[in-house]
Amino acid sequence: MKDLHILPKVRDSWSYLYLEHCKVDQSAKSICFHDAKGTVQVPCAVLSLLMLGPGTSISHAAIRVLAENGCLVVWCGEEAVRVYAVGLGETRSSKNLLRQVRLHANPETRLGVVRRMYSYRFPGEDLSGLRLEEIRGREGVRVREAYARASREYGVEWKGREYKSGDWTGADRVNRALSAGNSCLYGLTHAAIVAAGYSPALGFVHTGKALSFVYDVADLYKAEIVVPVAFRVAAEGEGNVESRMRQTLRDSFYQTRLLERIVPDLADLLRTESAGPELEEDFDEDDARPSGLWDPDSGQVSGGINHADEVSNGGDGS
Repeated sequence: MKDLHILPKVRDSWSYLYLEHCKVDQSAKSICFHDAKGTVQVPCAVLSLLMLGPGTSISHAAIRVLAENGCLVVWCGEEAVRVYAVGLGETRSSKNLLRQVRLHANPETRLGVVRRMYSYRFPGEDLSGLRLEEIRGREGVRVREAYARASREYGVEWKGREYKSGDWTGADRVNRALSAGNSCLYGLTHAAIVAAGYSPALGFVHTGKALSFVYDVADLYKAEIVVPVAFRVAAEGEGNVESRMRQTLRDSFYQTRLLERIVPDLADLLRTESAGPELEEDFDEDDARPSGLWDPDSGQVSGGINHADEVSNGGDGS
């Protein structure tokens, strides 16, 4: 069995598969799904994300083989626009999570990460002299221009972003395509974040939601990938907008090599070399060893031993 402590190469995987109204079973070392059209084999070893929509059922054996292959399972709503629950990613190390927590807990280092996130959206521009509210204003203009540019390119009228969870069909087709596409991007980003050992809830720009960090990272790619694809799909007509959006976007994820970009981008965004020496803590890379124990004075003491023996042999408690 492969070592689950090793960081999986998520960049080498496919992006995602969305299923609805079918049954998912184990098939040898992989899975298959059965629907009205027949049975399809799915090589889950190269799949990053499986999105289970309405009308799906999945066996315990299928969940086990998906987990063993590092595929994140998401239970979602119709057309993948709501997330109800997520499975467990492959990485078991806490190294990246602890780095994320430390950067988040210090206002100065958190601001540094926020600035790096915005700098990704303005390549080649110096944002160091701008206040954060000024950067947010420029980001708003950038997003508005992305919508306007795609509208002109594909000849689709843009009336503004509108999404009402209780009235899905009331939105125009470009807004439905955007909502479906954003959900797919969130799912793929979520899978990469969990695979790399970070917390999807601990956001730097966004805050207070279970997927705050997912929204942070997805925003780096949304205007580049999702927006133009949504307008292109909307320009093709009204029928099956959500399904066509998912399929076209999956091709776009592959063409832009998005999974190859996300994990290195996460490492760059959450780098700590400029955050002060207190963040450059040595982490135990051998995850097969027992976990250390936190101590307020020494920082960390060895785990996997009975500390009562040390006390009885002349420690501070004797």
